[in-house]
Amino acid sequence: MKAVQIFKPKSLHIINIEKPFLTEENNVLVRMTAAGICGSDMGIYHGTNAAATYPRIIGHEMVGVVEETVSSVTSLRPGDRVIVNQVTSCGHCYPCRMGRGNVCDSLAVRGVHIDGGYQEYIAVPQEDCYLLPDSISDTDAVMIEPATIAIQSCTRAELRKDDMLLIYGCGALGSSILKIARLLCDYIIVADVIDEKLEGAKSAGAAHTINVLKEDLEEKIKEYTHGHGATVSIDAVCGNDSLIRLLKATGNAGRVITMGFSTSPTEINQFLITSKELDVRGSRLQNKMFGRAIELINERKLDLTGSVSHTFPLLKAQEAFDFVGSHDPSIRKVVLTFDF
Repeated sequence: MKAVQIFKPKSLHIINIEKPFLTEENNVLVRMTAAGICGSDMGIYHGTNAAATYPRIIGHEMVGVVEETVSSVTSLRPGDRVIVNQVTSCGHCYPCRMGRGNVCDSLAVRGVHIDGGYQEYIAVPQEDCYLLPDSISDTDAVMIEPATIAIQSCTRAELRKDDMLLIYGCGALGSSILKIARLLCDYIIVADVIDEKLEGAKSAGAAHTINVLKEDLEEKIKEYTHGHGATVSIDAVCGNDSLIRLLKATGNAGRVITMGFSTSPTEINQFLITSKELDVRGSRLQNKMFGRAIELINERKLDLTGSVSHTFPLLKAQEAFDFVGSHDPSIRKVVLTFDF
């Protein structure tokens, strides 16, 4: 079967591998139908994702159809449409005992530390498969995984109805966070560099938008928050200067959520953190949030249609990655399909 492997940074190959076989642990065989390209996938390709190991079959936004199960599997049957959890954890270390398996001491993420979804078939445990609602297509269902990341970040932020939230960045991640945050918080400000994305954020419920190429972020935040600053800031850009920008834009007693994976030096001002008594918190992956995301879809509170802008067949993965790397303003979410 075909798979996409990053052999080393900037070295993408279409390879032939054996079809996986079922075991008592990996007891469900899933035939992949759609897999998203995420910023972290691009980071693995470019060699800037510090968590990745090589060579690696990447892809962690994984949608498919159950092909086969072992006899002990009772929750799934062939033909079921599923999305696959990317997080695997040991269940007994300190983070796992604290209910935070997404930062397990032995964490292994599909598509990062172990092989992921850019392959025609994948064998996984039944508990890592979540049934998809009939109301969502396979391609759109790829966006459930980013929605779980958004739910995780809003949970880590302890987002409340009366918060004044700043979402820094309105790409695929920022847009997903906005959709979840709108269910929890009434006052949201979105900052980005592309007017079209900011217009989309305004249509999606942002109270105010800021183009940081044309406007001063800190000044506009002060204006929009009555001089206080954001009470919560979430970084969906994860650039070298984004953390310091959010430390400046967040007001006293606020929370700043960082989600980046770069190991490049990042400016931090201790005085900003201490004088405002800011909480600076990491948000990594998601902690069993697939059920919640699917619940929101079934309740019609979360609409993931319209987020995918482009699709490419798996065999044109290099073309897809080059296109994502072009930063074409029409790009929202790019998905690999398996109809070749």
